[in-house]
Amino acid sequence: MTAASLRALLDGIVDYAGLFPPASLDMRAAVLNYREYLASSEAWALGRFVLPIARLAEYEDARRGIQGGELGSPPWRLSGLTGGDTLADIARAAEFNVMGGADMIDALETKLGTVDDIRRVASRLTGDMELFVEVPVREDPLALLRAVADVGAKAKIRTGGTTEDAFPSSREVARFIRRCVEVGAPFKATAGLHHPIRARYHLTYDPNAPEGVMFGFLNVFLAAALLRAGGSEDDAVAMLETTDAGDLLFDDFGLSWREHRLTTDQLRMARRSLARSFGSCSFSEPVDDLRALALI
Repeated sequence: MTAASLRALLDGIVDYAGLFPPASLDMRAAVLNYREYLASSEAWALGRFVLPIARLAEYEDARRGIQGGELGSPPWRLSGLTGGDTLADIARAAEFNVMGGADMIDALETKLGTVDDIRRVASRLTGDMELFVEVPVREDPLALLRAVADVGAKAKIRTGGTTEDAFPSSREVARFIRRCVEVGAPFKATAGLHHPIRARYHLTYDPNAPEGVMFGFLNVFLAAALLRAGGSEDDAVAMLETTDAGDLLFDDFGLSWREHRLTTDQLRMARRSLARSFGSCSFSEPVDDLRALALI
């Protein structure tokens, strides 16, 4: 049975991105998977379906073409990724929400490199969509994160990829989260978070793929909860580099780790106000790993 504290941490946490590498599924396969996940006993951990705005027509065709999966029955929450023309994609997403039936794009994800771009795009957004702005973290992201917070948007951090050099350092991730806490910018994470705990894993699904050290999603979200609760950046780095799931002691009332204690309410509030979700091209892999660790 899943401890209440872990359930609070993981509720709706996985935005399913099966269209993207390394899974790179076709639209029909991704839509079928998401429908299956929604019907599973672990659906409580499932978030939005992620897709490029440019593929909305393909998505609608796939939804209509699957028996029992007609648009609007049941409604799905979607997160749309913008392409080269962000403003045109915002307009297309707004049109979909009016004309597309019950399914709703209630989040947009984009890359914006300047404060002016963040302000310009945010000014065109309708009120029914959250905006997540991907922020680079190799350098201190304070100025961009402050702009994100000022316009009421949210941040996005890329925590990995299909090559080892795509992974930021633990210090860079911890600094990003600390800055989010400082300016009041919630965030989501994407890439390289298929597994609960930090370790070396294959970087793609090719059995001969190179390996690299990947962050665990428990590490990242617990680091965020620690920082929100007043922990230091060094505490967050130590959490990000924890490799033994046995060090994370979940019970119905909270989490114990080393000398730290986070209550179930603190974990729940960290998710609501700070660390919102992570994108993963697999939902079954995180769930299977949690089950193998006897956490769910």
